[in-house]
This record gives sequence, structure tokens and C-alpha cells, in this order.
Amino acid sequence: MPDFGLLETFLWVAKLGSFRMAAERLNTTQPAVSQRIARLECQMGVRLLNRGSRGVSVTPSGQQAMVYVEKMIGLRAAMMAEIGDASGMHGVMRLGVAETIVHTWLPQFVKSVNRLYPNLLLEIEVDITPNLAARLLAQEIELAFVVGPLSNSGIHNRVLAEYPIGFLASPLLGLGNGLVTREDLARFPIITFPRKTRPYEAVRELFARPGSPPIRLHASTSLASVIHMALEGLNVAVIPTASVERELADGRLQLLDTGLSLTPLTFTASWLTSPDMAALEQVADLARQTALSNLVVETAAVVPDVEGLPVS
Repeated sequence: MPDFGLLETFLWVAKLGSFRMAAERLNTTQPAVSQRIARLECQMGVRLLNRGSRGVSVTPSGQQAMVYVEKMIGLRAAMMAEIGDASGMHGVMRLGVAETIVHTWLPQFVKSVNRLYPNLLLEIEVDITPNLAARLLAQEIELAFVVGPLSNSGIHNRVLAEYPIGFLASPLLGLGNGLVTREDLARFPIITFPRKTRPYEAVRELFARPGSPPIRLHASTSLASVIHMALEGLNVAVIPTASVERELADGRLQLLDTGLSLTPLTFTASWLTSPDMAALEQVADLARQTALSNLVVETAAVVPDVEGLPVS
């Protein structure tokens, strides 16, 4: 019987339609992938893949084999997730992360992965949700922590946390005392996430209503840049308040009382159906635990009980 290494290589070449992409997914070289496929075809006595100038396609025999290979690899992954040693999880997991998470609990999550899965390597890419969703569908990443849930067919979502959105500004702008009206906000540039993201569209709609003053609405793909400009007093930022807890605590930024309602952002761990889905679910569960723990810590730090002690 062919070993699982050969079967897994065949599966990823077939799914990705490329020896090169399969090599990247398996953290090996393209010649090694070609050798594994040749060995598997020799052992089975049939051609599983057609190689041509237009790429790789699966033969009818390969299509039949795919049904069994997916079941076998899926069962192995489920068995290891259920009863195996966590440290046995190995390989490279390509992870896409929205920048809000980088500014909240990503370091704690990576620390937990290193402790629980010492043989698992993370390749982390930071980007906005629309780009990460596209990369997930293209199978360029395996797991994404994004504003969700993603509704595309074949995507699984697990809710991680919900973060309120606020209007934030430096005390230098003099907006921190009392109710801040739309006219007050319109005196300064407003900056938030890029076009086609939920915060951008929400702010645009708030000021598109009849009688609202015109605004200068800027967008940035870099949350760090948005925060830095707000700290310098260059604009009002519309971002998750959780991403600037330290700046709010030490008074460098203020949460403005605008009376304007913005829907909180729900973040999810999202992944495609795949043979190694059990491993992705484990890592997604760990991300959820980390996110929830982070929320508890933040709440305890800012909400005192009647005796002035943090609420646990």
C-alpha cells in the first residue's frame, strides 16, 4: 500500500493543479514532488496525472483515486486530532491575519502555538479581509483570521471575538469633552480602513444622510499608520477600540462621545474544506480561546467592581 506521504502529495497536486504550488504547500521541492508522483503511479500501475504545457490535470483513474485518498487522509487527520499527541502536528500552516488581531492577541496566540504544537511552523501574512478572503479561496493560505463570517461555498467559520468600533482622537484636537456632533467631526479629516471594508462603508453612510456636513474620508490598509496619525493629531480615526487599549489608558487617545452607532466587527477563523481540516479546526479553537481570554483581561482591566477591584 502506498504510504501517506505519496498519497498526500498526489492530493495536493491534484487540488492545486500545479507541482510547484504543491511543493510550496508541502514545504518541499518541485523535483521531490515529481519523484513522489512517479513512485505512486509506479506502485499503482496507472497514470494519475496528465502533465502538459497548460498545467496538470487529473486522469479518470486519478479521479477515482482522489475519492479514497481524501477519505484516508481525512480519517488520519481526525484520528490524530482526537487521540494523537499534539506535538505530533507538524509542517507549515499559512495563516492570514487582519491587522486588528496583530494589535490585540496575535502574540499570545503564537506563543500558545509554539508551546502546544512545537513542530508546527506558521507563515503569517497580514492584510485586509477582502484580500485574505481571496487568498483563502485561491488556496494560497489555509487559515484566515478576518472580519467575517465569510459566506463563500466550502468555507467554514468559527467566531473568535467581537470588537466595537469607535471615533478616536488625540486630546490635541480638543474634542474629548462632552458630545461631539457630526459638524465637530467634519472639521477634521477622518481616517479608517480601506474602501469596501465595513468600517469605511459605515462611516460613509453615516455622513451621506440628508443634512450631514461633507467630510474628508481617508482610507489606509495599515492600522499602525492610522493609529500613528491619530496620535499625532492629524485626524479622527474610526477603528476598533481594542486595538488602542494602551493609548486610551494613558490618555494619548480619547474615545469620542458622538452618539453615532457603528456595528461592531465580528472576527472569525475561516478555512476551506480540506483533508487536513481537523488540524485547522484545532488551531482555530486555540485562536478562539486566546481571543476570549484577551477580552476577559481587557474587561477586568477597565471595569471595577463596587470595592474598586478588577472583576474576574
